[in-house]
Formats: sequence, structure tokens, C-alpha cells
Amino acid sequence: MKLLVAASAVDLDFRYGCTPAWWQLWKGLYEEGVDLVVTPYRGRAVESPWWRTAPNPTYVEGESFARARDAVARLKGDSYLRRAEDNPEDGFGERMTREAVWRWVTPRWRKHLDRLVRDERPDALVVFTVPMAHLRGIPTYLRERYDLPIVFYDGDVPMSLPEFGGMDTGFNWYHQADLSEYDLVVSNSEGGLERLRELGARRAEAVFWAADPDFFAPQAIEKEVDVFFYGYGDKFRREWMQALVGEPARALPDVDFALGGRDFQGDVGTARLIGDVPFNAFSRAISAARVNLCITRRSHATVYASSSCRPFELASAGAAIVANPYNGIERWFEPGSELIVVENAEQAVQAYRDLLGDPAQAEELGRRARERVLDEHTYRHRARQLLALIGLQQESRVG
Repeated sequence: MKLLVAASAVDLDFRYGCTPAWWQLWKGLYEEGVDLVVTPYRGRAVESPWWRTAPNPTYVEGESFARARDAVARLKGDSYLRRAEDNPEDGFGERMTREAVWRWVTPRWRKHLDRLVRDERPDALVVFTVPMAHLRGIPTYLRERYDLPIVFYDGDVPMSLPEFGGMDTGFNWYHQADLSEYDLVVSNSEGGLERLRELGARRAEAVFWAADPDFFAPQAIEKEVDVFFYGYGDKFRREWMQALVGEPARALPDVDFALGGRDFQGDVGTARLIGDVPFNAFSRAISAARVNLCITRRSHATVYASSSCRPFELASAGAAIVANPYNGIERWFEPGSELIVVENAEQAVQAYRDLLGDPAQAEELGRRARERVLDEHTYRHRARQLLALIGLQQESRVG
């Protein structure tokens, strides 16, 4: 089996939330016997033991656009060009950006993918979170010319949908896009499938996030932090950051709260800010904390079974997890047995007291969570499911 992959990015330095997950899924596909050829939409191609690469045909254009966007944000006194959290407007600047992309970028990607399909003869092309509108017309062209299945994999539903508009560092993917060009649209969200069909998807299926249990494994190290959270900012979750970090940190002055990541705009109380945690150090950071927080953004937490990476990564690493309410969390883990869900700051404070006061309870919570991952939520499970949906592997192999 051979897959041609067009991915938003392969370089982990960009801090795109999906990229580490793509690495793990591609490794899972490799372990299932798939020959992968990966070409990035942003940044340079990065080789690995698990895939081959093809270059980014519009590297210069992409980096030039990113620098210009960052310069405009700095002129406005911020790190990013902020969007509204509800129904962000498709403004003049975004429309002009799409026109420029269609004129200069889309034709080059059509030529690039045409050559790769001709030379590699893959069994399918899978597009991973590249802004769909930017490739408009290319799936139809490739299918008609090569009779090739074309799949779009959106790993950020519902955040990516027009009513949420994505993160401040990206594009509104679906404005002026044609979902019907794809044979299959894969989503991380079960509850978001109907919306994708409303937007034009002919077929939409859910493949949840997961974790690589070899990478996210418990480490026998000393505990250095009491309560730890890592995330890319607090957009869509500021109220829960306040409830699980800000207020408890003030109520428990003897408890060490630490936040990894950046761009926290809301109330984090007295929590320490430790900055970015490199991906290769993330598993260690989880194991070094007595309690790990899973604070899911409102967009994901309110739309049923909209998976994010974090609960699976924490569980795989054997963490004692405390989470905000998450619609559908029971689809993957058993609250009370494999993680703890709290409804407010008072419940969070009590959960921290219980787990910090009883390390054996915390360890058992993490052990059960990891067992659930090993049984159901590894990226080899997801790789088999994805291949079955594309029609390259029998569904009976999914386990």
C-alpha cells in the first residue's frame, strides 16, 4: 500500500497542534505496512524513518506570507491576528489572500501533485489539514486524470468550521471550498460529521485522535510539579483555565501549579509559566507532574465526541488526569475510574487535594487510563481504521 500525503506541516518547530499527531499516525501507518510519501504545505520537508518526503513547491511564498502576517500582528501590538470566537467574519484581507493563493499557489500545487501522482502511483491521496479552499479544483483534476481516491483529513473539527473560524495563526479552511471534490472527509469529531455533510461532504467519517504508547509512556522520574497543564494558548477555554488553574492556585498556595506553552490571556492565578516544552520532552514533563490537567477548548468540549490529542497523550503516559466537562469523554475513557471530570473550581480544588494527598490513588488512576489506551486508542488502531475507510484494508483488522 502506498499513500501520498499533503500535510499542513511536517516541521514540529511551527507548533501546529496537529503536527505531532500526524507524526504518530504516519508512524502507525508505516507499522501497518504503508509506504508514505509526505509533502508539506508550510515549511520544509522533514525526513524520518517512517516516510519519504517530497519538497514544498511554494516554500518561499508560504514563509513570505507568514512573515508578513507576523509583521502586521506586531504593528497591532500582538503576536497573532486575532479572530472573534464566534462566527468570525470572512474579511477583506482573507478574501484577498485566497485570490492571491488561487493565482500563484494553487497552480503550482496542482502541477506538483500531478507529478507526484504520476511518478509514485499511490493508492490514494490524503490531504491533512491544508486549507481546503487553497486546493480548490485539484482533487477533481487528479481524480478525473488518474481515477485516484482523494481524502481530506480535518483533525481540528469543530474549531476549523466557519462558525468557529480556527485558531488565530491559521486560515478559515472552508470559506469558498468545495467539500464534494473529496471522496471522503475524515474528522476527529463524531458530532461534527453532520455539519461537514451540510457544508458539502459526500461522505464523512470519524477517526479519533490517539497516542503512540512507545513515545507517551510513563517514566520513572522524580515528581517536580504538583499540577501541570500544557497548551497552545487559552482561546475558547479561558473560563476553564480560571476554574482549574486560576482560582485553585489562589486557594491552594502550597500547591505548585505550572503552565507550559504560551499566549495565556486570562486568569491563571499564581501558576508558574515555564514556556514551550519541546515535543521530545513532553512525555517526561507529564511524568514529572503529580496531576495533569486536560482543559479542552469550548469548541471541542461542547460538540459531542470531538477528540483532541491531549486526553490520549496524558492517559498513555499514565497521568492522573483532571479534566473540565467534555461532551463525549465517556466515548474514550470512564470518568471516575480512568480520569476525573470536575464541574467547577471547588470540585477542582477537592480533586487536587485528594490526588496529592493519596499518591497511590493517583498512580492507579493513571495505570487504568494507560491500559485503556493500549486496548483501544493507539495510532495503530487509528491507522487500521483509516485504511479500512479508504478501502485499502479490511474492517475486520481494526482492533
